[in-house]
This record gives sequence, structure tokens and C-alpha cells, in this order.
Amino acid sequence: MDRLVELQGLFWQSTLETLYIVGITLAFGGVGGLLIGVALYITRKNGLLANAPVSIALNLLVNFFRPIPFVIFIGAVQPLARLVVGIGIGNKAIIFALSLAAAFGIGRIVEQNLVGVDPGVIEAARAMGASRPRIIVGVLIPEALGPLILGYTFVFVALVDMSAIAGVIGGGGLGNFALVYGYRQFNPAVTWGAVIAIVVIVQVAQFAGNLLARKVLRR
Repeated sequence: MDRLVELQGLFWQSTLETLYIVGITLAFGGVGGLLIGVALYITRKNGLLANAPVSIALNLLVNFFRPIPFVIFIGAVQPLARLVVGIGIGNKAIIFALSLAAAFGIGRIVEQNLVGVDPGVIEAARAMGASRPRIIVGVLIPEALGPLILGYTFVFVALVDMSAIAGVIGGGGLGNFALVYGYRQFNPAVTWGAVIAIVVIVQVAQFAGNLLARKVLRR
């Protein structure tokens, strides 16, 4: 416990790093996943822009990347990370890898939530002459907003877990803090300090997501 007190400055810095990594990742991966999910939904059979070849290609792409364990994925995309962000290690690389992995996972979550929208609402909008882009932005996404919030909350929690692997490629955050100052130095108090911080972050995020989703669903 004394060691954790000595490292409190680094502990709080690591906590902020975790929030930074997860927040930026959710922003980039969230937008990418939303686009992929909408594309999956509208190109499926009887979709707004039904297109079998595109739908098959998108599904194959998502199904290819989703099962890859993240600890392997971050190593596999290192060359691409160097090309895009200029470096294969550190926080920039982990954010790139996390964003890429998250986009494919979120894409499937978005598609599943959009499938749950009442087709009658879509047909009513089409009957009123609404364009496809307007239906997507003004009808489809708002109708699925509550479940989408819950889906993104789930992804946030998963990203906190995945960000803990950042230490594997020199990234910061609570995972790296627990690994370097707890596990490697045989100090369980430091390790459990990081664990409790991660649990608190997850609980707060889950509570906020559930609360926001309930408010949206009651409208």
C-alpha cells in the first residue's frame, strides 16, 4: 500500500491516459463502426440500397477481423500503424489498432440494432417521399438510438479492457501501470489499485450509458 501511495502521481496520470486512449478510440472507432453498420444494414436483402455483392463483401470483411484476439491484432497491424500514424509502438499505435478493431465490432452492433427498427416506420417515411439519406439520418438512427447507446456503452467497457493490453506495444494507461509497477515488482497492492480504478471507470460508464438510454427510450 505504501508503494501505491508513492506512485499516486503516476497512478492518476495512468488513469487519465486510459480515459484518453479509450475516449479517442471510441470517437474514431465509433464513427467508423456507425458507417460500417449502416452500410451493412442498407445493402442487405430488401434494404434501402440492397446490393448483394457489396453486402457479402462487407460481411466477409467484418467477419474476418472480428474474431482476431486483440493481443495478436495489435502486432499484425503494426506495419499499417507505422504507415498511418508514423509509429508502431506507444499510445498513437494503440489508439490506431483499437480504433480499427472497434470499428468492425461496432459495425456489427449497429447493424443488429438497426435491424430491430420497425420496418413500418421506414416504409412510412418512404411513402412520404423522404430520400434515402434523410431516412437514414432522420428516421433510422433516431429510432434505434436507445439500443445504440447501450451498444456503445458495451463497447466503451470492452475498450477499457482492451486498452489494458497497451503495455504490450509500449502504450500507457492503467494496464501498463499494473504490469510495470505491480506484477513485475511483485506488488499486489499496486496491481489491485489499477484493477479498482478500471472497475470504477467501467461502473460509472455503464451507469451513465444506462441512464441516457432510458431517457431516450422514454421519449
